Amino acid sequence: MDKGIEKLVSARKLLKASVEKSKALELSLEKTGPRMDEINQRLPSLEVAIRPIRAQTDALSAVGGHINRAVVPAAAVLKVFDAIHGLEKSLSDPQLDLAGYLGVLKRLEEALRFLGENCGMAIQWLADIVEYLEDHKVADSRFISGLKTALKSLRELEAGEEKGRLDSGLLEVALDRLENEFRRLLTENSVPLPMSSPTLPGEQACIAPSPLPVAVIQKLQAILGRLISNGRLDNCISIYVEVRSSNVRASLQALNLDYLEISVSEFNNVASIEVYIAQWGKHLEFAVKHLFEAEYKLCNDVFERMGLDVWKSCFAKIAAQAGILAFLQFGKMVTESKKDPIKLLKLLDIFASLSKLRLDFNRLFGGDACAEIQNLTRDLIKRVIEGACEIFWELLVQVELQRHAQPPADCSIPRVVTFITDYCNKLLGDDYKPILTQVLVIERSWKHEKFQERILVGELLNLVKAIELNLETWSKGYEDAVSSYLFLMNNHWHLYKYLKGTKLGGLLGDLVKRT
Repeated sequence: MDKGIEKLVSARKLLKASVEKSKALELSLEKTGPRMDEINQRLPSLEVAIRPIRAQTDALSAVGGHINRAVVPAAAVLKVFDAIHGLEKSLSDPQLDLAGYLGVLKRLEEALRFLGENCGMAIQWLADIVEYLEDHKVADSRFISGLKTALKSLRELEAGEEKGRLDSGLLEVALDRLENEFRRLLTENSVPLPMSSPTLPGEQACIAPSPLPVAVIQKLQAILGRLISNGRLDNCISIYVEVRSSNVRASLQALNLDYLEISVSEFNNVASIEVYIAQWGKHLEFAVKHLFEAEYKLCNDVFERMGLDVWKSCFAKIAAQAGILAFLQFGKMVTESKKDPIKLLKLLDIFASLSKLRLDFNRLFGGDACAEIQNLTRDLIKRVIEGACEIFWELLVQVELQRHAQPPADCSIPRVVTFITDYCNKLLGDDYKPILTQVLVIERSWKHEKFQERILVGELLNLVKAIELNLETWSKGYEDAVSSYLFLMNNHWHLYKYLKGTKLGGLLGDLVKRT
């Protein structure tokens, strides 16, 4: 009896455990149902994805090696491409760390060079795989067509303008920032040079050349190296010329050069701008010896590695834009003014200034780059010499024309007498005689004639003789003898008084002794 009960209890427990397992299995099946539904939904799309490469096992095994050979180089290209974009943060501002910026920029250039050299090769490898898949029917035509379309797009990008934008424009932006840094360094260190006070009354103020600090020049050269390697030399020169020529103009403003803008129509004769002509010579010397000399040296320092033609061309542009042409144009304007004896003296002043700066002009403005400055300078010198000689040789004619004028009613000294005596003494003085002699020598050489100093002296003595003939003629214009004698006495006394001890008086004394 007891054994029967035990068996029933044991059976009951077994049935209970089985029921609990069934319930757990039912619950598990209920949870698995949605997952099975999801798998059932994904099976069609998976079937579509696998369908293009349904092929025999041996064909699939063979294509694996081909795919690996193409994908590995392509993956390397993609890795470099990702590395390029990793450099972007390091190329934000060259001012913070110029050396580091240039180093990163060089790495970027090398990476882009690698991409440029290998992108085409990677595309060709991928094209070979597509061709293999098509030839061996490893994939269906629709799949192959999609691959071909993708390859065509890649080829168009690689062959077109986008080839230079494999970095999404990062290199161009980095170079633009480097150009801005080049401009900033120049601008912040290109301060108009201050004028020092003259140490003596009437002495021309002068300045000491203030080239850029060595550290700044070294930075500029480092920037130039990277920009030039990317075809931006012209941009660098344009920036340099703009900044430095503006700096020279700012330095010249302290000299008050407004007179350089005067036109021929704004004055009647040279006497009206005589003071400006005197300033012109000093200002030109100042500009050449201080400002342009400093720019010449600085161009050499900054662009020396680029070659002679580059830095001399750069300097020529600075000189032209800074104002040297305005100086030459002013001199030309003086030569175009109305002829008169005072103009001869001013032309000689201009010639003296140019002659004094001849060596500086030849050194600073020599070469093809400064052809315009050379041509204007030669033209100005030619005009000055021709104009001065023309006035000089016409002086005698002008004095003779005065002979037909009426004598002064009060028997005084005619203005032409005082003017010619003073004028001849100036031409014979130490300031003008050497210059006039040089001008006449050049003029005669153009005509293939020799010049002798006695020609100059003889012409001036002829002027005095012409004055004497004028006095005799004028004395006969008086109706009474008293006025005639008084007129001659006044004029001869004037000549004696104001010629005694002068250069002209000495020549006349020697002439009298010889006769």
